[in-house]
Amino acid sequence: MVGLALVLGACGQVVTAVDNRDLGDNVKVFDPSMSTAEIQAAVDAVKTQQLNAEFGDGRVALLFKPGTYGTPDKPLLIDVGYYTEVMGLGRTPNDVVINGHLNVYNRCLDTTTSPPGNCIALDNFWRSASNMTVQVAGGEGCQTATDFWAVSQAAPLRRMNIVGKFSLMDYCSAGPQYASGGFIADSKFSGTDALINGSQQQFLVRNSEIPGWSNGVWNQVFSGVVGAPQTNFGTLSTDGKSLGTYTTLPTTPVSREKPYLYLDSSGAYQVYVPDTRQNSSGVSWASGAESGGRTLPLTSFFIARPSDSVALINAALAAGRNLLFTPGIYTVGQSIQVNRANTVVLGLGLATLTAQDGAVPMTVGDVDGVDIAGLTFDAGSVNSPTLLKIGTTSTGGSLSNPVALHDVFFRIGGPHLGKASNSLEVNRSGTLLDHLWVWRADHGSGVGWTDNTADHGVIVNGNDVTATGLFVEHFQKEEVLWNGERGKTIFFQNELPYDPPNQAAWKNGTTLGYAAYKVADTVQTHEGWGMGSYIFMNVDPTIHASNAFNVPVASGVKLHSLLTVQLNTGKGIIDHVVNQTGDPVTGDAATGKPAGTPSMVINFP
Repeated sequence: MVGLALVLGACGQVVTAVDNRDLGDNVKVFDPSMSTAEIQAAVDAVKTQQLNAEFGDGRVALLFKPGTYGTPDKPLLIDVGYYTEVMGLGRTPNDVVINGHLNVYNRCLDTTTSPPGNCIALDNFWRSASNMTVQVAGGEGCQTATDFWAVSQAAPLRRMNIVGKFSLMDYCSAGPQYASGGFIADSKFSGTDALINGSQQQFLVRNSEIPGWSNGVWNQVFSGVVGAPQTNFGTLSTDGKSLGTYTTLPTTPVSREKPYLYLDSSGAYQVYVPDTRQNSSGVSWASGAESGGRTLPLTSFFIARPSDSVALINAALAAGRNLLFTPGIYTVGQSIQVNRANTVVLGLGLATLTAQDGAVPMTVGDVDGVDIAGLTFDAGSVNSPTLLKIGTTSTGGSLSNPVALHDVFFRIGGPHLGKASNSLEVNRSGTLLDHLWVWRADHGSGVGWTDNTADHGVIVNGNDVTATGLFVEHFQKEEVLWNGERGKTIFFQNELPYDPPNQAAWKNGTTLGYAAYKVADTVQTHEGWGMGSYIFMNVDPTIHASNAFNVPVASGVKLHSLLTVQLNTGKGIIDHVVNQTGDPVTGDAATGKPAGTPSMVINFP
């Protein structure tokens, strides 16, 4: 039964808000009483719809009630396609057990041949899995008894308990292929084999437990991870043939896990909001369900659907409701305004907010404790000044109860033409950025130097802002511009723009190109670990970037484990890694350093 509630909107007008909605047709909820065959048919139908829908309109959440699914003899095999979220509804990952696989394989981009060709993992974006145990079973041939999660950006694993062999590359479908991910948090892996990194170019594992790590390509970062390898970044291997790629922090300075949906003992939906942790390591659920956070009944949320107006959503927020976006695409022509402290804004199934008529899709006021999680922000065809704005001033802000973003993704172009001067503007001090992919599209629709225009990916004006997992790519000026004091970044991945037409079009005064990561000259304290920037100029291969990282020379500004890479031979040059330090990446085989050979700086200064 759908009930109606009257809430007071702007200027005192009465707005009708809908209460007690279900989660909509794009949320599939499974019960352990269902047969494995029935569940397998349902997840296979979603796979067929979503597996190749890179820029499609489908958005799906697959939710599993507490219980056990599949058996070692009759396993449940879930292939996770685009815009698909797979999530357990228990209070801990141990409450939902999948006997089988939760897989992402190489995607074959050329379907005109038989068998299909160009099978890679480089475009395996926009999907997630969380809050369940996978006891690895089943599979055939090369894929037997191995779980594959061959992903690139925007494909997080959170609160997972993986028992068995687990690989972050698909070495069965067309052999090992590059992947460009990824992010794991609050997860535990156990088995006789080390966790196989394989061909992953870069990866961040945060606050987890692993049995080991198999190798690394360029940049592998571990923060608060039990079982992580020791730091060896930039040091020669014992055979003198390769450079180390690991950067390990024993604890994470500040973290807050993503809020999650679960069912209580009576079968009612609740949302658990974890507490902020300082200098932590390991999983949050090692001793059972976490304590210290907040439990919110789903009845405290306005359950939004794509047909809802922004006025209706804002009226619900103004009336003190939290906000849950059901899977779908929302057209947003004016700002959704989050102005109450401790509000939770949670998206299911990678719900997507698309700017219309140059709007800023969402703003957060000068308040603390707001969580924004599981949302994608798309630019529209009319330029927006920004897509998400956090606060208006750097005055104030809480270190113990910060505003936090979890698995929040931004796109300028790709599914359609998009324009935005900036994607994310962070003014509120203390803000926590926990896994962002901020992307000016290099392929898809509406892509070109004068088409999907965008100056900056992230601008940080607030003080004491911490980023754990910052992926920012292809913007036309500085990709990250950090103006606030005492900022910290643990893991940064970047590709410079592919498409400047010539050097004159991509030049900052006398500086060639723009830095990927710029710390303002006035900043006195800043620190970063595990930071990489790559170049591939596919229009004018003669273009240079003077440096990838540009920071003030100050005693409090420290960067660790920096690298640059030329992705394709002769396609652009980064002259220095940071400021005037670090060798150029030229991809000149005559020098013995072909494309893909990183230039590394272990510490700066």
